[in-house]
Amino acid sequence: MAGTLDDVKAVITDVMKIDAANISLDTRFIEDLRADSMDQFFLIDGFCEKFGLNISDEDAREIKSVGDAVRYIDTHKN
Repeated sequence: MAGTLDDVKAVITDVMKIDAANISLDTRFIEDLRADSMDQFFLIDGFCEKFGLNISDEDAREIKSVGDAVRYIDTHKN
């Protein structure tokens, strides 16, 4: 999980242009990072590219926090 978390943080810092030190598993994309719909799209796209995944729109709607993203990626990556 630690490796996945670091990679998820890297995607978030690239998309949101923020410091990774401010990101934890409890960090929520909308409430804490102020991600708008385009930010959310680019985050999901970044996760797909980084981890070689195809995240459906339905699954993407359920990824609301960094922890959600890490758990989803750990469960679905090859």
